[in-house]
Amino acid sequence: MGQVAGVVAGLCAYRERVLIGIDGPDAAGKTTLADGLARRLRDTLPAGTGVLRASIDGFHRPQEQRTARGELSAEGCYHDTFDYPALLEHCLLPFTRGTSAIGTARYDHRSAADRPESTAVPARAVLIFDGVFLLREQLRARWTLTVHLRVSPAETLRRALVRDLALFGSEAAVRRRYEARYLPAQQLYRDDADPEAAADVLVDNERPDAPVLLRLEAPPVHSHR
Repeated sequence: MGQVAGVVAGLCAYRERVLIGIDGPDAAGKTTLADGLARRLRDTLPAGTGVLRASIDGFHRPQEQRTARGELSAEGCYHDTFDYPALLEHCLLPFTRGTSAIGTARYDHRSAADRPESTAVPARAVLIFDGVFLLREQLRARWTLTVHLRVSPAETLRRALVRDLALFGSEAAVRRRYEARYLPAQQLYRDDADPEAAADVLVDNERPDAPVLLRLEAPPVHSHR
């Protein structure tokens, strides 16, 4: 994390807005990494630089749209789960354009209700955004820096059987959903977007107690990203 924080600090030296996308499969440790990176940057960046957090979880589509291809459809999971036009319109594009406030959520999938949230953004700011499928074509060029966490399907399922047990009610239900929907959707994503090759930073997080940094490439100073 320290090396990634150093790269972000370097980007902040010549950019007013820095947009970080932290990508990876379900239960890969994206939120943990994003929250930890945010804490470190708040302690180290110059005073007046805002460090903000947001997640793809705030941009779900309603359930009837998410499951239109079937409750366990992998294609539905990959193509229909999130509202990318809303994410771009209310969050990512306003942030990079320098606006003073952005939308950090539009829909609460747990309560199945529209619940827009927004936050003020200072002139100089970093937004750390985590979620699945962040390196798909319509989002890839929007990030200043991208991080992909590599975790095997077997390890994803092992973690899900612990993390999502209360959510789905039984180990059998967790296994069924992951094996039919989530894991195949991640394979569709890998086939479509090759996120490991596309990411600026690649981390093997198979063992979260001992992550391995496999690649770290900062974008050039004059990059359009």
